[in-house]
Amino acid sequence: MKKSTPSPSRSAPHSPANLPIDVALFAPGDRICVAVSGGADSTALLRALLAQREELGIVLRVLHVEHGIRGGAAARDAAFVVALAEQFHLPCDVVAVDTPARAAQQKESIEEAARNLRYQAFRDLLASGQADKVATAHTLDDQAETVLMKLLRGAWTEGLSGIHPLMRLDGGGVCIRPLLGATRSQVEAYLEGLGQPWQEDETNRSPAHTRNRVRHELLPALRAFNPQIDRALAHVAANARAEEQHWQAELAGVLPQLLLPGKPVRGGGRCVATAPGAASVAVEVSRLQALDPGLRRRVLRAAAEQCGATLDFDATERLLEMAAAKPSAQRSGNRLELPGGLRVERSPRELQFSPASAKPPNGKPLAEYPLPVPGVVDAPALGARYTATVSPAPPGDNPLPAACVRAWRPGDRVQLAHSRGAKKVKEVLERMGVHGVERTLWPVVLWQGRIVWMRGVDLADPVGDAPASAAAAARRLTIDETRG
Repeated sequence: MKKSTPSPSRSAPHSPANLPIDVALFAPGDRICVAVSGGADSTALLRALLAQREELGIVLRVLHVEHGIRGGAAARDAAFVVALAEQFHLPCDVVAVDTPARAAQQKESIEEAARNLRYQAFRDLLASGQADKVATAHTLDDQAETVLMKLLRGAWTEGLSGIHPLMRLDGGGVCIRPLLGATRSQVEAYLEGLGQPWQEDETNRSPAHTRNRVRHELLPALRAFNPQIDRALAHVAANARAEEQHWQAELAGVLPQLLLPGKPVRGGGRCVATAPGAASVAVEVSRLQALDPGLRRRVLRAAAEQCGATLDFDATERLLEMAAAKPSAQRSGNRLELPGGLRVERSPRELQFSPASAKPPNGKPLAEYPLPVPGVVDAPALGARYTATVSPAPPGDNPLPAACVRAWRPGDRVQLAHSRGAKKVKEVLERMGVHGVERTLWPVVLWQGRIVWMRGVDLADPVGDAPASAAAAARRLTIDETRG
């Protein structure tokens, strides 16, 4: 890492107002926490907001997250940010996190772990009541890189929407990106015009990261075909966001009419399963075929999401073919087992979506293990022993309801710590990078009707809150796993 210094010969002094800021993201009275790494983008965002804070009517503070991966260079970045905040008499929070430990525990890449920890720091600060919004310094260049990476991975329209100017965080609060209309060259020219130095992170040039290869290899090659490719990709993102808003409104109107709960039964009506992970839905083939192709695909994807699965393009096309074909005499031709634990069956009238039962490689159903509370149970299929303790301990003559240890199932949801709203276990495992057999056998513990423990995940405090046990409701449950 090296510290950049301004070069007077490159540009004349600039007014701070010359850096394009999306002022629509601010409201008078907003308390804005600016996430400052010390790099050019975040330093420029802080200086631009300082120049406009009276006009916008906002109050500023600074947050720096030290990720624990760059040693002395990271310490110099933190000292730079603290000094910058002190120069302008701004409160400054420095949060140190252990990115390598998180990456190992959650089976994430270093880049993904750092991002998750950074956004957790944002959520914590907002939850403390010290700020109303967190502002990050994503630029038009970042937007172009993101859209291109999503395109390379085969994203749907929502993926191509890229970085959103405003993002609502889990657990409450808002993250805004006021610099999405500014290019990196504008940012550096702006800082040089101010005579404001910044810090350079040498890892931004490491080819080990996909984004760096896109930034330094792929985008320069594309600029030979279109010098305005960055803005063109940013326009793709803006159009995709507008398209997605349209489709979400459209789906909200048609899904209640198209998605049928459960399975049909003789004599009329439908049988709806209530067991955790057993939710199923159906779509009438004739009504599906009457839709235009774009809406047809989205209805199929929405049906899969009801069962805890996410369809890629190929799986969606297979379902479209199944819906177009007549049911075959061979039972195997009427069923698809799709990634994400999704089973789809074709009846004469319907496509029926349901979560496939979680099974280990030998095909036998996974066992469920009752776990006394407090107590211990061995779970051979999961390769571990589980211990439940409660505080305060229950009286000896008043046992608490037992917990259940099992592998997760499609449709399972968990309440993450410091997060509002339940999350699909499937999506949590995808963010953790858990795949294959390990994914199939990933353990959870249920108590009083909800998942209170999941391997490698920090869940909301597992306090017994089901009305079935008033004695348990006042106690805190702790689960320990011993593997081997």
